[in-house]
Amino acid sequence: MEIKIVKTQNHKVMPPESELGFGKVFSDHMFVMDYEAGKGWYDARIVPFASIAIHPASTVLHYGSEIFEGLKAYRAENGDIQLFRPMENVRRMNNSADRMCLPTIPEEDMLEAIKTFVDVERDFVPYSFGTSLYLRPFMFGNDESLGVHTVKRATFMIIASPSGSYYKEGINPVKIMIESEDVRAVKGGTGEAKCGGNYAASNRAGEKAAKRGYSQVLWLDGVHRKYIEEVGAMNVMFKIDGEIVTPALSGSILPGITRKSCLEVLRSKGYKVSERLLSVDELIAACKEGRLEEAWGTGTAAVVSPIGKLMYEDVEYDVNGGKIGATTQELYDTLTGIQWGKIEDSFGWIEKV
Repeated sequence: MEIKIVKTQNHKVMPPESELGFGKVFSDHMFVMDYEAGKGWYDARIVPFASIAIHPASTVLHYGSEIFEGLKAYRAENGDIQLFRPMENVRRMNNSADRMCLPTIPEEDMLEAIKTFVDVERDFVPYSFGTSLYLRPFMFGNDESLGVHTVKRATFMIIASPSGSYYKEGINPVKIMIESEDVRAVKGGTGEAKCGGNYAASNRAGEKAAKRGYSQVLWLDGVHRKYIEEVGAMNVMFKIDGEIVTPALSGSILPGITRKSCLEVLRSKGYKVSERLLSVDELIAACKEGRLEEAWGTGTAAVVSPIGKLMYEDVEYDVNGGKIGATTQELYDTLTGIQWGKIEDSFGWIEKV
């Protein structure tokens, strides 16, 4: 794939790494590529970061024809820049595109776009452990028509934001409220696609939880309101009686790349791991009987997020005394060690830029 590169003449100064937040500072450039039915993808280019013009009738504005991904570029101890399992993001994005009737992109072309873009923006990859250059590939339909139909025109873009450490003050377990009214997704819907509508629809429950002092909600399935699915915008895992239990991918759960990596690490270390249905009744019984040893969310931003308290039907339960557990810590240390080049990548997950 030929990528035209136009460098900016107005370079930004990155804030001190200790002051980097998340998603508020952006790098100098952006990747853009257009699609038209019958023509395919064309005009791949890296250009100075700027606002984009969009037609008021654009498909994305009226019908939510949009998908996105999230991954990071890391600065290893030796100065190398590396990506963590980027082909998994590429494949998941194409799966999301298929579900949302958006055009797919040849895998090697998308990976080349990501790597070329990171190479251009390498000065924005911070050096401190825990920091990274967060990458946001996204695609949207931009047919200039109000008719409801399969997208005929689309745009694929990548933007980047240098981001600070998720755990600047250490890994503090979070409080989670089990949501029994709103649902995130249902089997056959868009739950396994990474599309904006899933996240917008989750905000109401999140706001309700926040008002009660909880960081996130734990979602139940949309049919029975009985089975555990995700926690906030992350996958979730539990250690019950020494066994790692995580909800099976059923079509309503996002197939997380960090989730997949955690399961592979756990199995390689000899843990018993089960991907299955887990009811809220089984989970609460394990809480009451002291058999729930640990619980954590998994995702790109946090890697793992330990859960210290669970609330269900106005009753709060402690998890591991409100502290991070040994297995959760082991997962965090292993994955971040690989991502930042501190330990050997025995899985072959790292892609150098």
